[in-house]
Amino acid sequence: MSNAKHTVLTAAGELFGEKDPSAVDRWVAADYRQHSSLAADGPEALRQLVAGLPEGFRYEGVRVISDGDLVALHGTYYGFGPAPLVAFDIFRVDADGKLAEHWDALTPQVKETVSGRSQTDGPTENAETDKTDANRALVAEFAQKVLVGADYSVLTDYISTEAYHQHNPEAADGLDGFGAAAAKWAGQGKNLVYKTVHKVIAEGEFVLLQSEGEFGVPVAYYDLFRVKGGKIVEHWDVIAPVPAELPHGNGLF
Repeated sequence: MSNAKHTVLTAAGELFGEKDPSAVDRWVAADYRQHSSLAADGPEALRQLVAGLPEGFRYEGVRVISDGDLVALHGTYYGFGPAPLVAFDIFRVDADGKLAEHWDALTPQVKETVSGRSQTDGPTENAETDKTDANRALVAEFAQKVLVGADYSVLTDYISTEAYHQHNPEAADGLDGFGAAAAKWAGQGKNLVYKTVHKVIAEGEFVLLQSEGEFGVPVAYYDLFRVKGGKIVEHWDVIAPVPAELPHGNGLF
């Protein structure tokens, strides 16, 4: 396990598992930079957030992706609000092994999905660790050509025609399922518009994109892809509206 991954898992366990505000002193840098819409900037705001977590709060982690100094978590928060919240969290770890920066996106858990898959189920073991660079390059190229460039004619160059397991709650499996969902969204005035890909975080067969765009309103897109045999075979996501105001001046990205 990488040092950054160990740091993030230990820190998150103490902060959000044990709900221990003093973990901020051990694991969080003095110049901690916050991009979440849920907390103000700096370590003291994080301390207050942890100290104020309700009795029934818990975090259920599913996937961890570590890439250099960035570590992404995929899981579900219970007790933050009336419905469980499916979330992606990204932490940057500094040279001193402290949490230095944080981004996230959260969306309510959906019980009944079109594909029958949940927003977080599916493979968690990360195989193909020797293919990290190739998988990162594949998804980055897909993001530029298809997501940002909107050239859907090359979809099958990147996405498997044999198996494409879908975890977006409104889309069925396969390319046809995605196409039908995209058509339905367009009819609701919600076109999938990707403007900027801010981060590509890859480890083995998992590649997470953090992007900025529009989906009827300005949104943050967090798309997690699983790559097998040189093709994308699975997709999870969170699409979160960009709030009009943030509790800090750092932006969501």
